[in-house]
Amino acid sequence: MSLATPSVSRAQTAPWFAQSVGNATQVISVVGVGGSDAKMDVYQRTAAGWQPVAVGIPAFVGAAGMAPQTHDGQMKTPMGVFTLDFAFGTAPNPGGGLQYVQVGPNHWWDGDMKSPTYNTMQVCEESQCPFNTDPSSGTENLEIPQYVHAVVMGVNKQRVPGNGGAFFLHATDGGPTAGCVAIDDAKLVEIMRWLQPGALIAISK
Repeated sequence: MSLATPSVSRAQTAPWFAQSVGNATQVISVVGVGGSDAKMDVYQRTAAGWQPVAVGIPAFVGAAGMAPQTHDGQMKTPMGVFTLDFAFGTAPNPGGGLQYVQVGPNHWWDGDMKSPTYNTMQVCEESQCPFNTDPSSGTENLEIPQYVHAVVMGVNKQRVPGNGGAFFLHATDGGPTAGCVAIDDAKLVEIMRWLQPGALIAISK
């Protein structure tokens, strides 16, 4: 465990998400503190209950805040409990339990609502991609500085067109996001090295 364990009372009450995460043993909590600012706490479930392994990490969320249900183009971060499906980044794999994809100029997150691969990662040369790669379509090229490291959040897994896609936990550029959650990259790498399959992210106001 590379995350510093804070000195906290063992007699603490259960965290806010405790009734919403099933049998998960790792949860990243993101709670809005106003506007596009949020606070991240990282928890591990042990025999003694939920134990914080990192607390008070400053985070950015969507420029327009949070919403229970998000739609493409709203600039809002979805609220709820979501899986953390796999990790990716322009940098080499830093290690950890999640599958990792190192991305380059031909890696895309398909945001084209008319595409059968909407809200999935795709690999193709831009001239040969079978979906609209124009940023106005919602599609993102993944070779950008904020995606030096990122973890995919399982938002809109049914891939309903318009219900939002490309929600990640990624490195911050120092400001609000288009709906993702962003933190300092060095802290993100620590968390990624700790994550195991089955981890969840819980987001609330």
